[in-house]
Amino acid sequence: MKNLTYKEIRKRYIQFFKDNNHQEIPSSPLVPEDDPSVLFVNAGMFPLVPFLKGETHPKGTRLVNSQRCLRTGDIDLVGDNFHCTTFEMLGNWSLNDYSRKEAISLTVKFFVEELGLDINKIYATVFEGEGEIPQDDESIEIWKDIFQSYGIKANVGVSKRIEPIGKEENWWELAAGGPCGPDSEIFYKIDSGELVEIGNNVFMEYLLKDGKYKPLGRYNIDFGGGLDRLTAILQNVNSVFETDIYKPIFQTVRDLSKKDILESQRIIVDHIKAATWIVMDEVLPSKSQQGYVLRRLIRRAVRHGKKLNIEGLFTKKVANIAIEQFKEIYPQLGEKKEYILKVIEDEEKKFNNTIK
Repeated sequence: MKNLTYKEIRKRYIQFFKDNNHQEIPSSPLVPEDDPSVLFVNAGMFPLVPFLKGETHPKGTRLVNSQRCLRTGDIDLVGDNFHCTTFEMLGNWSLNDYSRKEAISLTVKFFVEELGLDINKIYATVFEGEGEIPQDDESIEIWKDIFQSYGIKANVGVSKRIEPIGKEENWWELAAGGPCGPDSEIFYKIDSGELVEIGNNVFMEYLLKDGKYKPLGRYNIDFGGGLDRLTAILQNVNSVFETDIYKPIFQTVRDLSKKDILESQRIIVDHIKAATWIVMDEVLPSKSQQGYVLRRLIRRAVRHGKKLNIEGLFTKKVANIAIEQFKEIYPQLGEKKEYILKVIEDEEKKFNNTIK
């Protein structure tokens, strides 16, 4: 296994798929353009929805990028080893181009041959079938062949190398309907014995309309993998907050803390980093929509700062390090640095005045 920086992992991922005839596309803003169905881009494929439905993408049928994402559904889990509100999703897409076999094979080749992950520690899940949709036997056979090529006889079943699971885990669809289909998640067994998800191939071959599934008429594939988790595994650390993605920000929070409460320190790191990304996209704290999420993140960070007995205003100091950490990748952070810092600190001041 190769010990790589998160920048090297991202670079290798993009280059690997470019070498396999994919075209790189930029990361879209966190705030969706012309789509009110969600407040923030929460998956790498979200900006690709029109093209997954059949529009022609100007860059072709094979695409790759690293997309900024924000999810608040698991906000109460932030503070553990792996959950974050903002993260980068490594993504590649086949728009009615290649097959399941090529998609899964490319994914495994990247993980094992490019990054040096141990194939013996890789596990897969597939869709077990439900209702009128049959089990994904094709993916099962593909995975068995891939493992066999590395000398591994892969058994199929509960807690086996290949595990069929139902719609709750191995089916992807938008709440509003549209392209959907079975997926195949990839897990890596870390030293503790825990299986950590490192990627997911979604095979969009159905269309959900009026509560019914029918063949989509085209075959799209979407891969997504969290850069944070992959970095933690490759750097052989127990938490994403110990990786070089977060380490400088975490150290800043730790230096400011008068109490050593790990969960609170991690929450501040995550929430202030998220706030810098949101403000970069021209969102201001408010009582509704994206602005409310921003306000909640900043104020939640301030509350945890008080748990740590941090003295005085502190969000600006943490945000400054977060901006320095990511401005090379996202130049707008550097260009808007003073503006971002002011917005975040002003909200901290307002909240402090409210709770006095």
